[in-house]
Amino acid sequence: MKEGDGMNRRDFLKTTAAAPAAFAKAQTGRRPNFLFIFCDDMGWGDLPSYGHTNTVAHGGWTVRGELNMPHTDRLAREGTRFTQFYVAAPVCSPSRAGIMTGQFPSRLGIHDYLATPEQNRRHGVVDYLDPKTPTVTRLLQQSGYATGHFGKWHLGSGNSAPDPETYGINRYDPCMKGPGARVRSSETIAGEAISFIEQHRDKPFFINAWMYDPHSPLQPTDEMMEPYKSLGTGWAGHRGSMEIYYGVLTNLDRQIGRMLDKLDQLGLAENTVVMLSSDNGPESGLIPFVSHYGVAASAGPFRGIKRSLYEGGIRTPFTLRWPGHTPAGNVDGASVIAGVDFLPTVCNLAGVNHPAVDGENCSDAFRGKPRTRRKPLFWENRFPVYGHVLDQSPMLAARDSNWKLLMNPDKSRLELYDIPRDPTEMNNLAAAHLSQVVKLLSARLLAWQKELPKGYIHPDAGRGGYPWPKAMKSQ
Repeated sequence: MKEGDGMNRRDFLKTTAAAPAAFAKAQTGRRPNFLFIFCDDMGWGDLPSYGHTNTVAHGGWTVRGELNMPHTDRLAREGTRFTQFYVAAPVCSPSRAGIMTGQFPSRLGIHDYLATPEQNRRHGVVDYLDPKTPTVTRLLQQSGYATGHFGKWHLGSGNSAPDPETYGINRYDPCMKGPGARVRSSETIAGEAISFIEQHRDKPFFINAWMYDPHSPLQPTDEMMEPYKSLGTGWAGHRGSMEIYYGVLTNLDRQIGRMLDKLDQLGLAENTVVMLSSDNGPESGLIPFVSHYGVAASAGPFRGIKRSLYEGGIRTPFTLRWPGHTPAGNVDGASVIAGVDFLPTVCNLAGVNHPAVDGENCSDAFRGKPRTRRKPLFWENRFPVYGHVLDQSPMLAARDSNWKLLMNPDKSRLELYDIPRDPTEMNNLAAAHLSQVVKLLSARLLAWQKELPKGYIHPDAGRGGYPWPKAMKSQ
């Protein structure tokens, strides 16, 4: 029975998922290792392997400012790129909570990024992820995995928040110590992950390498920007946004390459599931602390950015490499996979039982078999979207089969899109399907929202529209 088919939510969460597939039970030798590289604010269109375009207008001609990311290109050649991967929220903390727990983060009271207790109260969010909530790290740790988390956490901070180790993490390091910590953070995170791999090479391990890059503020070194100096420095000595952003992305790619090389050197690549993704879409260039690079970030072909429930805010790259299991050089454009699927899928591959969650086991897609999703996906955003009017989505969204519905709780701004045929979300089909698709999917979406913890909703949440000129009275 699926959630939503008559089972009480409380009873649903108490049940235990079926035992992992026979594959995991029947393995001879070691269970697979996992390395999850989670970038911050990297858009779907920021990777060359996802169609990044970099033709730059320059006077009366064009300049090819090629973004160089050979190691993520290598992952694409050696693995599979999924083009319908969705995170659980268009902003940091709730997106990460969905990864760790397999649950829609709004259920957990994590509707926005977690900050100080004072701001959390103003935003109506909890101070930290409830440590009683099952997490992928704790489940794997209890089954014999060595678990490490390096880099960004953002699931609670301050004196009252539990340490990350409370969630089943053997070794945690925020990797933000010493002078120049932020600009060298990707290098430090990769170094800590490499050290953990070396230490635990003889037993199964799980690593979260959660990067701070390319989240603002960005202050790459001159050395990082050198390959892209033609894209900015020629104009009155100013750094260009592409010079800054591409320099950070290329350095990030270099650190990813270090981790891949270490797996090769230790003979662990064949038995390690490497995953690369991002927590949400790119930040708006209208945010003051992003104005120095924001125009260079890209959501690819999609409408929407960070905080938006349009595709550009919640649809991010997901590249998977698992030699001998995941097809090399493949693109899976059919399987709809989500951040909440991470826990049940990883547990299945590791041969670990897990509680029932909102996500579903997608291990078949990890082995190269495109899959049809069984459960719908739901999102809620209680805060404004800061960006162009075309990026300002309604408060609620659902994806079921090919359909994606967006709406506000009062049923205003009804928008329905056939995503495979209209990934840019420009052809609103709601009026043509009011009596069937919209009626049924909106009822499910609103029923889901009613289950969520009550809390603060910003008065501008779900607003869109442009302030068109109006007649003015003469003085």
